Amino acid sequence: MSRIGKSPIKLASGVTVTVSPANEVTVKGPKGELKKVIDRDIKVEVKDGVLNVVRPTDQIRHKALHGLYRALLANMVEGVTEGFKKQLELVGVGYKAANSGQLLDLSLGYSHNIVFEIPKELKVATLTEKGQNPKIMLEGIDNQLLGQVAAKIRSLRKPEPYKGKGVRYSDEVVRKKAGKSAGK
Repeated sequence: MSRIGKSPIKLASGVTVTVSPANEVTVKGPKGELKKVIDRDIKVEVKDGVLNVVRPTDQIRHKALHGLYRALLANMVEGVTEGFKKQLELVGVGYKAANSGQLLDLSLGYSHNIVFEIPKELKVATLTEKGQNPKIMLEGIDNQLLGQVAAKIRSLRKPEPYKGKGVRYSDEVVRKKAGKSAGK
Protein backbone atom coordinates (compact mmCIF):
# COMPACT_ATOMS: atom_id res chain seq x y z
CA MET A 1 0.00 0.00 0.00
CA SER A 2 1.03 3.58 -0.61
CA ARG A 3 2.09 5.09 2.70
CA ILE A 4 0.61 8.43 1.70
CA GLY A 5 -2.50 6.96 0.07
CA LYS A 6 -3.56 4.73 2.94
CA SER A 7 -3.46 7.43 5.64
CA PRO A 8 -6.97 8.80 6.27
CA ILE A 9 -7.89 12.49 6.06
CA LYS A 10 -9.70 13.81 9.14
CA LEU A 11 -12.46 16.28 8.30
CA ALA A 12 -12.79 19.29 10.56
CA SER A 13 -16.23 20.36 11.76
CA GLY A 14 -18.01 22.42 9.12
CA VAL A 15 -16.37 20.58 6.20
CA THR A 16 -18.59 18.49 3.95
CA VAL A 17 -17.34 16.19 1.19
CA THR A 18 -19.63 14.87 -1.54
CA VAL A 19 -18.76 12.50 -4.38
CA SER A 20 -20.88 12.60 -7.55
CA PRO A 21 -21.51 9.51 -9.74
CA ALA A 22 -19.05 10.98 -12.29
CA ASN A 23 -16.36 10.80 -9.54
CA GLU A 24 -16.26 14.57 -8.98
CA VAL A 25 -15.33 15.37 -5.38
CA THR A 26 -16.72 18.59 -3.90
CA VAL A 27 -15.25 19.90 -0.64
CA LYS A 28 -17.19 22.68 1.12
CA GLY A 29 -15.88 24.51 4.15
CA PRO A 30 -15.91 27.85 5.98
CA LYS A 31 -13.55 29.51 3.45
CA GLY A 32 -15.21 28.28 0.25
CA GLU A 33 -15.78 25.35 -2.07
CA LEU A 34 -13.39 23.33 -4.25
CA LYS A 35 -14.12 20.69 -6.91
CA LYS A 36 -11.85 18.04 -8.41
CA VAL A 37 -12.55 15.27 -10.92
CA ILE A 38 -10.92 12.04 -9.73
CA ASP A 39 -9.85 9.14 -11.98
CA ARG A 40 -12.73 6.66 -12.30
CA ASP A 41 -10.64 3.75 -10.93
CA ILE A 42 -9.94 5.47 -7.60
CA LYS A 43 -12.75 5.37 -5.02
CA VAL A 44 -13.32 8.02 -2.35
CA GLU A 45 -15.15 6.97 0.83
CA VAL A 46 -16.50 9.32 3.50
CA LYS A 47 -17.39 7.70 6.85
CA ASP A 48 -18.04 9.54 10.15
CA GLY A 49 -15.67 12.47 9.65
CA VAL A 50 -12.88 10.55 7.91
CA LEU A 51 -12.06 10.58 4.19
CA ASN A 52 -10.37 7.49 2.69
CA VAL A 53 -8.95 6.99 -0.79
CA VAL A 54 -9.10 3.37 -2.04
CA ARG A 55 -7.44 1.83 -5.10
CA PRO A 56 -8.76 -1.30 -6.88
CA THR A 57 -5.50 -3.13 -7.70
CA ASP A 58 -1.73 -2.95 -7.16
CA GLN A 59 -0.95 -1.87 -10.72
CA ILE A 60 1.79 0.77 -10.98
CA ARG A 61 -0.70 3.30 -12.40
CA HIS A 62 -3.16 2.75 -9.54
CA LYS A 63 -0.38 3.01 -6.95
CA ALA A 64 0.73 6.35 -8.40
CA LEU A 65 -2.79 7.77 -8.57
CA HIS A 66 -3.60 6.55 -5.03
CA GLY A 67 -1.00 8.76 -3.34
CA LEU A 68 -1.57 11.64 -5.75
CA TYR A 69 -5.32 11.93 -5.18
CA ARG A 70 -4.98 11.49 -1.42
CA ALA A 71 -2.51 14.43 -1.34
CA LEU A 72 -4.74 16.58 -3.59
CA LEU A 73 -7.82 15.89 -1.44
CA ALA A 74 -5.88 16.64 1.76
CA ASN A 75 -4.83 19.99 0.24
CA MET A 76 -8.46 20.73 -0.69
CA VAL A 77 -9.63 20.01 2.88
CA GLU A 78 -6.84 22.16 4.34
CA GLY A 79 -7.61 24.93 1.84
CA VAL A 80 -11.29 25.27 2.74
CA THR A 81 -10.54 25.21 6.49
CA GLU A 82 -7.34 27.26 6.90
CA GLY A 83 -6.35 28.46 3.42
CA PHE A 84 -2.85 28.81 1.98
CA LYS A 85 -0.38 31.72 1.94
CA LYS A 86 2.75 32.44 -0.08
CA GLN A 87 5.06 35.39 0.33
CA LEU A 88 7.44 36.66 -2.35
CA GLU A 89 10.29 39.10 -1.85
CA LEU A 90 11.80 41.50 -4.42
CA VAL A 91 15.57 41.77 -3.93
CA GLY A 92 17.32 44.45 -5.99
CA VAL A 93 17.87 48.19 -6.22
CA GLY A 94 14.78 49.97 -7.54
CA TYR A 95 12.57 46.86 -7.57
CA LYS A 96 9.01 47.84 -6.61
CA ALA A 97 5.62 46.17 -6.27
CA ALA A 98 2.20 47.80 -6.01
CA ASN A 99 -1.30 46.47 -6.42
CA SER A 100 -4.65 48.01 -7.22
CA GLY A 101 -7.32 45.39 -6.74
CA GLN A 102 -6.28 42.26 -8.64
CA LEU A 103 -3.67 44.04 -10.80
CA LEU A 104 -0.07 43.73 -9.64
CA ASP A 105 2.32 46.40 -10.97
CA LEU A 106 5.95 45.25 -10.84
CA SER A 107 9.07 47.28 -11.55
CA LEU A 108 11.86 44.70 -11.93
CA GLY A 109 14.67 46.61 -13.63
CA TYR A 110 13.35 46.24 -17.18
CA SER A 111 12.68 49.25 -19.42
CA HIS A 112 8.95 48.90 -18.67
CA ASN A 113 6.74 47.98 -15.74
CA ILE A 114 5.09 44.57 -15.74
CA VAL A 115 1.35 44.53 -15.04
CA PHE A 116 0.29 41.08 -13.84
CA GLU A 117 -3.37 40.12 -13.40
CA ILE A 118 -4.03 37.93 -10.36
CA PRO A 119 -6.94 35.42 -10.67
CA LYS A 120 -10.08 36.44 -8.75
CA GLU A 121 -9.83 33.33 -6.52
CA LEU A 122 -6.67 34.73 -4.86
CA LYS A 123 -6.12 37.75 -2.62
CA VAL A 124 -3.00 39.85 -3.17
CA ALA A 125 -1.34 42.44 -0.93
CA THR A 126 1.94 44.32 -1.28
CA LEU A 127 4.10 45.69 1.51
CA THR A 128 6.92 48.20 1.15
CA GLU A 129 8.74 49.22 4.32
CA LYS A 130 11.72 51.55 4.47
CA GLY A 131 14.95 49.56 4.68
CA GLN A 132 13.20 46.28 3.78
CA ASN A 133 12.73 44.51 0.47
CA PRO A 134 9.24 44.91 -1.07
CA LYS A 135 6.99 41.92 -0.36
CA ILE A 136 4.05 40.37 -2.21
CA MET A 137 1.58 38.30 -0.15
CA LEU A 138 -0.70 35.85 -1.97
CA GLU A 139 -3.56 34.08 -0.22
CA GLY A 140 -6.19 31.59 -1.39
CA ILE A 141 -7.89 28.24 -0.86
CA ASP A 142 -6.58 26.47 -4.00
CA ASN A 143 -2.98 25.35 -3.34
CA GLN A 144 -2.31 24.44 -6.97
CA LEU A 145 -3.46 27.82 -8.33
CA LEU A 146 -1.60 29.70 -5.59
CA GLY A 147 1.66 27.89 -6.32
CA GLN A 148 1.28 28.37 -10.06
CA VAL A 149 0.69 32.14 -9.78
CA ALA A 150 3.59 32.52 -7.32
CA ALA A 151 5.90 30.57 -9.66
CA LYS A 152 4.80 32.73 -12.62
CA ILE A 153 5.57 35.95 -10.70
CA ARG A 154 8.95 34.51 -9.65
CA SER A 155 9.74 33.56 -13.28
CA LEU A 156 9.47 37.23 -14.33
CA ARG A 157 12.91 37.81 -12.75
CA LYS A 158 14.45 34.70 -11.17
CA PRO A 159 17.10 35.21 -8.48
CA GLU A 160 20.52 35.24 -10.09
CA PRO A 161 23.42 33.41 -8.38
CA TYR A 162 26.01 36.24 -8.26
CA LYS A 163 24.26 39.05 -6.40
CA GLY A 164 21.02 37.29 -5.48
CA LYS A 165 18.85 39.91 -7.21
CA GLY A 166 15.38 38.95 -8.40
CA VAL A 167 12.00 37.72 -7.16
CA ARG A 168 12.23 34.93 -4.58
CA TYR A 169 10.02 33.18 -2.06
CA SER A 170 10.54 34.68 1.42
CA ASP A 171 11.76 31.33 2.80
CA GLU A 172 13.96 30.54 -0.22
CA VAL A 173 17.74 30.41 0.18
CA VAL A 174 19.67 31.50 -2.90
CA ARG A 175 23.13 29.91 -3.17
CA LYS A 176 25.63 32.49 -4.31
CA LYS A 177 28.54 31.75 -6.64
CA ALA A 178 31.97 33.30 -6.49
CA GLY A 179 32.57 35.70 -9.37
CA LYS A 180 35.42 35.83 -11.88
CA SER A 181 37.84 37.21 -9.30
CA ALA A 182 37.64 34.03 -7.18
CA GLY A 183 39.81 32.04 -9.62
CA LYS A 184 42.84 34.32 -9.26
